[in-house]
Amino acid sequence: MIETRKLTKRYGDLIAVNQIDLKLDEGDVFGFIGPNGSGKTTTMRMIATLLNPDYGEAYVCGKSIYTEPEEIRRLVGFMPDFFGVYDDMTVLEYLEFFAAAYRVNGPQRRKVCEEKLELVDMTFKRDAMVNQLSRGQTQRVGLARVLLHEPQVLLLDEPASGLDPRARIEIRNLLKRLGELNKTVIVSSHILPELADVCTRVGMIEKGNLIVDGHVDEVMRKARRKTLLQIRVGADTEKAAALLESSDHVTSVSIEKGVIHVTLKENVLDYSDLPVMLIESGFRLTMFREEEINLETAFMELTKGLVQ
Repeated sequence: MIETRKLTKRYGDLIAVNQIDLKLDEGDVFGFIGPNGSGKTTTMRMIATLLNPDYGEAYVCGKSIYTEPEEIRRLVGFMPDFFGVYDDMTVLEYLEFFAAAYRVNGPQRRKVCEEKLELVDMTFKRDAMVNQLSRGQTQRVGLARVLLHEPQVLLLDEPASGLDPRARIEIRNLLKRLGELNKTVIVSSHILPELADVCTRVGMIEKGNLIVDGHVDEVMRKARRKTLLQIRVGADTEKAAALLESSDHVTSVSIEKGVIHVTLKENVLDYSDLPVMLIESGFRLTMFREEEINLETAFMELTKGLVQ
């Protein structure tokens, strides 16, 4: 659905996007992660044919951004970080205005607008003035707008930016629903927890370079160089910790609030001998689990903190 080859954009001596190769299939929800100024928006604008690259190629649904930009615009819904609204329109009038621009005509226009309002849970605001909506409500109406022409590809630039916690949860739930509709979605953000639950794939961009690209589980595994375990025993916690520390697989052991935290050596994937060792030594295990790594930790492990 989306493919880029060596996609590059320069501004003078600054390389905003540096030879990005990306391939997304139908139904992929791709989390585009990076700090402000890393090249996320520039990449999305080139894919949307709103900005010409200096080098490289991009295809959307098999169509080139150079030779078929108008066709691509019919297939893409692009939602920028900030967008203007009209002061003298209701929410429904606002959507009908854009539906007309997308050539959705006749009785079908009102039906489509009502359907999109229902999809983003904004039917209750259909008659409200669009300039009086909250930031979160405005974002949802903006999402309804880019869905009016049934795009196969969605490019959402920081859709959760500036939202309060409840509004961010609502946007996250909307992204999940879009994934269920088999649309290909690129959603950029620097708020990492917002993407972990909704994306099937993530890419991390730093100083214009795509340094990580893969399925969420793969990225997590790549970020985890050492496995961390959390263990709790029924009694004699300190003795159990000393026993674990004697294992050849273990580099460090600490105790915090009755939980033993064990760090394994790099590339140790099989630690099944540890619970066996504890049980055979007479300890009763009440908890034994691998500490989960989150997307934020993965980002910190895999990036260097570089900015343009």
